[in-house]
Amino acid sequence: MLRAPHSKDGKYFNPWLPMKTRPFASYLMMRLFSEEAEYTDEEKKHLPAVLPDTAERLRERTGDFILWIGHGTFLIRLGNEYWLMDPIFSKRALVPARKTPPAITPQDLAELRPLNVVISHNHYDHLDGSSIEAMPAGTRFYVPLGLGKFVRDHGGGDVVEMDWWEETETAAGTRLVCLPAQHWSRRVTQSANSTLWASFMITAPATRIYFAGDSGYFIGFRELGRMFPGIDYALMPVTAYRPRWFMHYGHMDVRESLDAFRDLGARFFVPTQWGTFHLGEEPAGYGSLELEREIKAQQLDSSKFLILDIGEFVEIR
Repeated sequence: MLRAPHSKDGKYFNPWLPMKTRPFASYLMMRLFSEEAEYTDEEKKHLPAVLPDTAERLRERTGDFILWIGHGTFLIRLGNEYWLMDPIFSKRALVPARKTPPAITPQDLAELRPLNVVISHNHYDHLDGSSIEAMPAGTRFYVPLGLGKFVRDHGGGDVVEMDWWEETETAAGTRLVCLPAQHWSRRVTQSANSTLWASFMITAPATRIYFAGDSGYFIGFRELGRMFPGIDYALMPVTAYRPRWFMHYGHMDVRESLDAFRDLGARFFVPTQWGTFHLGEEPAGYGSLELEREIKAQQLDSSKFLILDIGEFVEIR
């Protein structure tokens, strides 16, 4: 079913587990009537540190790295190429405001060549029009099916649309594969599921990185682990997963993200999307605290979990 047809009459869907449609009123109920009393003051206030002088430290870097810019936005250097994942530099994701600033600005990317931008889906905390407009000339964009027009309308001239299981290779020999995810799509100007959502695998000669985007837990993680052995870094979401009655289909909670990490067989877990926007019932930084608790409760090897601060680099060896 991971390879079954996943579009019909202009709409995309997850063929292995159809999504139950919910009226907009159910979303309003979730946002307006969620209980926050269960969270302590520490949990409500917890956010990642924002490290200083990231742009200067970026200019001084010479080797391969992963840099957390904030939320789901990561800058990755592999060889002589740069990969920017789900860039959002704006103060808001439509309505929710940032709790923490991005580590760098789009202007700090101006000298990075070649720059490849990967976008997982069209939700506002992953696809941001003003951030696309701010990308340097010559940037290449890789997007799921249906998002090419949006990117071109916002100044992105070099766009590659990809379906699940399609792959492409850069001049440097880095392979990018578009892969399934259990999610959905919608914007104010785009009807529900009229564009595809995806995760991505980046394979360079010496490094393999999985970028999950947004996804609920599904059996596909086991297949990805089988098809792509030796994943070095798995960038996994740990946010917007409560209340479970509303969020479970399209967002993993921390335990499910850990299950997916095991399925993938990756060496290192990098949590994404926490500490920037308050998108679910739980506070913005809660995901990292729950991840730390689960690592202890499950007696996991803490060295495999790279919980970053904003502006922190991971050196790829």
